[in-house]
Amino acid sequence: MLSSKDLSFWTACASALQPAAQAYIDGRLQDAVDGRQFASICPHTGHTIAMVARCAQADVDLAVSAARRSFEGGDWSRCHPRERKPVLQKLAQLLRDNADELALLDCLDMGKPISDALNIDVPATAALFDWYAEACDKLYDEVAPSGPDALALVTREPVGVVAAVIPWNFPLDMAAWKVAPALAAGNSVLLKPAEQSPLSAIRLAQLASEAGLPDGVLNVLPGYGEEAGQALGLHPDIDCLSFTGSTEIGKRFLAYSAASNMKMVWLECGGKSPNLVFGDCADLDAAARKAAFGICFNQGQVCSASSRLLVENSIHDRFVEKVLTEMAHYQPGNPLDPATRLGSLVDAGHTGRVHGFIEDGVRQGARLLAGGERLRLGDSDCYLQPTLFTGVTPQMRIAREEIFGPVLSVLRFDSEAEAIAMANDSIYGLAAAVWTDQLQRAHRVARALRAGTVSVNTVDALDPGVPFGGCKQSGFGRDLSLHALDKFSQLKTTWISL
Repeated sequence: MLSSKDLSFWTACASALQPAAQAYIDGRLQDAVDGRQFASICPHTGHTIAMVARCAQADVDLAVSAARRSFEGGDWSRCHPRERKPVLQKLAQLLRDNADELALLDCLDMGKPISDALNIDVPATAALFDWYAEACDKLYDEVAPSGPDALALVTREPVGVVAAVIPWNFPLDMAAWKVAPALAAGNSVLLKPAEQSPLSAIRLAQLASEAGLPDGVLNVLPGYGEEAGQALGLHPDIDCLSFTGSTEIGKRFLAYSAASNMKMVWLECGGKSPNLVFGDCADLDAAARKAAFGICFNQGQVCSASSRLLVENSIHDRFVEKVLTEMAHYQPGNPLDPATRLGSLVDAGHTGRVHGFIEDGVRQGARLLAGGERLRLGDSDCYLQPTLFTGVTPQMRIAREEIFGPVLSVLRFDSEAEAIAMANDSIYGLAAAVWTDQLQRAHRVARALRAGTVSVNTVDALDPGVPFGGCKQSGFGRDLSLHALDKFSQLKTTWISL
């Protein structure tokens, strides 16, 4: 258990760690074709963890060829679904067996608290591979209605070679969201992790091979977005690309598809999630705890973070005081310390960007009630105090743009209609939350909100069995649940004349 592993334990583990840092292509580690590398930097020490293979076009070409060869070979794509099941289950167990190492990789790579990585991310990743393993042999094809002179069959087939481009905020978890359903459907996969956090993805591929996944079925291409990412988007022999990240980059992948082979592109992009608290909410303490969690968890680096807190005027002042009390429990600390609840941000550049939003909020007239300071702990200045603004208006930048940090904007409303209009006044539509003790209001407001997930009397509800994704400029892909398999499969009609 984590409680028996203190800061000195994790510090010693970090010092001894020697992670694999090459590309993983066709079942083996290999350097980039041109030999280039980039540094994986630990944000909370500033030290280099490893020099990582910097993949580009030539590496993408090699990986696509390996993936295509494995797909056409059929060892995975055409095997019985029940034969895929034990491989994915074994991978899930290997993830659990190597939980300390995997958690440490993500902690060092992007500043995530070790307790979150070990107790949330790794177990969730393993559970997701188990979930899709169980789904492999539970999906039925269809017989369409037809006349007595014909038989119309509708079969689900793997789409082929799938590229998955993932962000840095949940490196291992996001890999599983793409890779698990794509593999369960029988595809070959090219995984491109973010350059800030490539190490757990490489280890995942090694464990997948150990579990029995055939060579070439899962390949990992670390590198920069403008090189490896763009090469994947433009490659003519990739059938499908699934992306989680910013709206700006998501739009580029749509353009890459149009400029190449019209590959399917599935996007899960940014968010500016509203959290609506009505005066009839009986448990304001629970609402305050979740409001703080919704903006502080993972340092606010969550696409569905509840970054807009909309509070009914009748309870505004006392509810804000409760939220301030709860946010005080999230203070920046060493991510390797199991007691830390708020780690470092992913790098200095992103920390500066988030702090720039705070400065803009002050300049535009919002009232800074808590936080706002960039901190230096040890050798790193990638820390921010959890920050709360009141007096925020819908036109302010901090109320409209995705900040991706622990910065909460509080807005007031007087009526249900005003709250709904304010919540929907955004280019994003990923998630939302509603706090009310009126059943009718819960249904009414949830239906009116334009968001892919509406959580009632909680925030950011999530489960492998329900789809996750958004609308508007949050994208249109769906991760998790059986619906994710729709992205990675295609329907074929076979019409038999009798």
